Amino acid sequence: MRTGGKLVFLAWFICSGALAQTPAAEVRKFISFDQPLIALTNVRVIDGTGGPAQENRTIVLRNGRIEAVTDAATPPPAGAKVLQLEGRSVMPGLVGMHNHLMYTASINLDEDDKIPPPGFFVTELAFSAPRLYLAAGVTTMRTTGSIEPYTDLNIRRMIDAFQIPGPHIDVTGPYLEGKDTFFPQMAVLDEREHARKTVAFWATEGATSFKAYMNISEAVLGAAIDEAHRRGTKITGHLCAVDYRQAAALGIDNLEHGPVFTDTEFVPNRKKDSCPSSAELATSWEKLEIDSEPVQALIRDLVARKVAITSTLPVFEAMVTTRPLLSKQQMAIVSSESLRSHLAARASTAITPLRAVKVEAALKKEMAFELAFVRAGGLLLAGPDPTGNGGTLPGFGDQRELELLVEAGFTPVEAIHIATSNGARYMGRLNRIGTIEAGKQADLVVLKGDPTRRIADVENVEIVFKDGYGYDPAKLNASVRGMVGIR
Repeated sequence: MRTGGKLVFLAWFICSGALAQTPAAEVRKFISFDQPLIALTNVRVIDGTGGPAQENRTIVLRNGRIEAVTDAATPPPAGAKVLQLEGRSVMPGLVGMHNHLMYTASINLDEDDKIPPPGFFVTELAFSAPRLYLAAGVTTMRTTGSIEPYTDLNIRRMIDAFQIPGPHIDVTGPYLEGKDTFFPQMAVLDEREHARKTVAFWATEGATSFKAYMNISEAVLGAAIDEAHRRGTKITGHLCAVDYRQAAALGIDNLEHGPVFTDTEFVPNRKKDSCPSSAELATSWEKLEIDSEPVQALIRDLVARKVAITSTLPVFEAMVTTRPLLSKQQMAIVSSESLRSHLAARASTAITPLRAVKVEAALKKEMAFELAFVRAGGLLLAGPDPTGNGGTLPGFGDQRELELLVEAGFTPVEAIHIATSNGARYMGRLNRIGTIEAGKQADLVVLKGDPTRRIADVENVEIVFKDGYGYDPAKLNASVRGMVGIR
């Protein structure tokens, strides 16, 4: 069947091969290199395949694509703009698989420090988020749930037309939610036909993926999955009323956050199509070990059904008060209102120290699950989920996700593979992005240092190449100083 969303992405890939479009002034001011032929010489190549780094290499970029990866002793092609990059590493552009163009800007609390009706609101970051992602090395991202889907679609269109800077975007349609939602900005679907019509409409409008949310019922989720697949798109879920095994049996493609924070199948006496409390969910996982048979059976089922898991460790780390605060650089780009909101939310967790200990333990358990899942053959994706208590920012969170994957037990090259190649593979675009190989799009990140030895070097981004254009991350970040959370 002809689908609007699928054709939109096909059109993007057809036109993205060469430096064919002229960037608008608003984009050009962030571009440092726009030559059609560029040679990055004397670099360390971390190619995204999971293999070892290659020292002293030259990467040749021609007309927006990678032409060759050669030994640095091989002379660059005649006429190339040569960048001498000793001490630098080059890896593929990050493929962010749980990223948003929104943010929990401020928490609307009443005089009793509770969120009053109608519920929790989030703010669209149409201006700042695309710049932050690109500055951090994210060259492709999935919105993984949209609050303003038309805004997200228009932002994608403007980026593809080189009118504004940002990564390539897979726009996820509006959240597919059930009754009793805590978020008034989400669609409430309690009938199968409503779900089918919603998916069909947004696929035609240009959405290229979908996401189900916590209170959706099993029957409605099944209808949404069927329609998404009929439209040639994939569907993921941050679930609760439906557990992981139920969703996998229905044919869901992806599950967000990992089970320790979202899978309710181990909650005793759980009612059908009902989302247990967060306390019940946490308690159900506290005594479960990752090597126990129930958890291992879950892993086997997910792997057998080819259900991907998206790791979103930074959003949970932000809730652990014993972990570091936002860096000075991040505090400088966040609006004063949003920073106050985040610090207040973080401080409220500290009122009960035991909670911080339990969240830290849950974070460690989730890390252990993700490692076991990959070792069993599962496909792990990566993204920061810049929501929660506001302590996870677009772009910065993507870099932190890599560091936390290494803390979980993955090697640095494995973490980079997860955050680049795996996302491209899931999206069906590994032949174009995700690794550094001749013929692929010139979506690359130039870093100072060696993240294979010190993963924190992923934060030292000096140049981001997207479709062969080299962007200045410092300028991109400076352009949103004090705006994040309100724009």
